[in-house]
Amino acid sequence: MRKVGLFFIGGLIGFVVDAGLVQALVSFAHMDPYLARLVSFTCAASATWIWNRHTTFADARGLHRWHVEWARWMAAMTGGALLNYGVYALAVYETAVVRAWPALGVALGSVVAAVVNYSSARHWVFGGAGKSPKNIA
Repeated sequence: MRKVGLFFIGGLIGFVVDAGLVQALVSFAHMDPYLARLVSFTCAASATWIWNRHTTFADARGLHRWHVEWARWMAAMTGGALLNYGVYALAVYETAVVRAWPALGVALGSVVAAVVNYSSARHWVFGGAGKSPKNIA
């Protein structure tokens, strides 16, 4: 349960980065909300990787070099990201409120993707989170 709680905190950090950045890009930079979400997601996924690497799965840190681990994290988050982005894009397309406030679409997508992302992180990126480090980076 501790790992789930820490992963949830990381998710909240990612949500703040994702929602804040997408809202800023759309509202202030007048960026297309679909493109803005790709930028904000990449930043948010990187922020959650840093958090989870140093807290949630710190016991598995060092199984891979940091750049390999980051690439595995981004790949593992792809399943959740596709679900997340699909829900977001549908909400932006269907709802004027979400078009004006894309952070709401980020919230909807994030909830849907959370379970997929935790499972991917625990079982693939961090190798079961509890195994001893083999390749210290």
